[in-house]
Amino acid sequence: MLSIDLTGKRAFVAGVADDAGFGFAIAKALAEAGATVCVGTWPPALGIFETMLGRGKMDESLQMPGGGKLAFERIIPLDAEYDTLEDVPEDVRNNKRYRERGDFTISGAAARMKQDFGEPCLDVVVHSLANGSEVSRDLLATSRKGYLGAVSASAYSNISLVQRFGPLVRPGGAFVSLSYMASERVIPGYGGGMSSAKAALESDTRVLAWEAGRKWGHRVNCISAGPLASRAASAIGRPAPGAAPASSDVPGTTKGKPFIEQMVDYVKVNSPLAEPLRAREVGDVAAFLCSPLASGVTGCVLYVDKGYHAMGKAVS
Repeated sequence: MLSIDLTGKRAFVAGVADDAGFGFAIAKALAEAGATVCVGTWPPALGIFETMLGRGKMDESLQMPGGGKLAFERIIPLDAEYDTLEDVPEDVRNNKRYRERGDFTISGAAARMKQDFGEPCLDVVVHSLANGSEVSRDLLATSRKGYLGAVSASAYSNISLVQRFGPLVRPGGAFVSLSYMASERVIPGYGGGMSSAKAALESDTRVLAWEAGRKWGHRVNCISAGPLASRAASAIGRPAPGAAPASSDVPGTTKGKPFIEQMVDYVKVNSPLAEPLRAREVGDVAAFLCSPLASGVTGCVLYVDKGYHAMGKAVS
């Protein structure tokens, strides 16, 4: 029987802070395939995440099919906006949510993995990271700082992960990131430079596949996932204090709903498979891309969106 088998493999999933998003779904799918999983969590969310785990608030989500619970091998503080501690502004470094966390940069996370497990110590690295401080603004209203911040946190962070984790990954390893249709088509309401960041992420996937493949033998792929009403996505289309909102009402949906819920409804109605995307479906595809079954796949952007990307005309 052909199956995904990651027994004996170790994964690092950057961008897990709850049990509702793609990052958690990927981590769990990798664990169900037999991998041990370490996660990187944004320091301001880490305390709450640890508390939820400690108090059993996530026990249902952590249940494994064969019994027992998913247990993360390591939970490492990670703010992927910074490559090294020297890059971190003093006010951030002294913030109470950061100062007790040690080196929370990308290089710090890599050093922690090397310290705890040696080198090489990984087989899979997942980039489930995106942030744009002005995502609620139309592109015409986006500042240079907001635009560059979105590209830095959501796209360059993947380059930095491959740079610093590449030497820790055993030959034949896999890197996977997460993108969205806004990289290639206009999604009104998805602003602040985030569409540009996703386009950069997909372009970088192809170049990194070439460079990391030739340098280390690693594969680099990207999943373009459909919309999911996760906690992180709830900020899309919601104006920041003092900011003008983006054009976020989606035709064919109920106005007044949060933007991400409008997008979920719209894609459901207009996709070949008229049903909402589940995070687990993205997790399963990620597990495939990270497994030996996908040993010939690299430099690809794979759609997991119920077929929405294939449509050229709205149904409703």
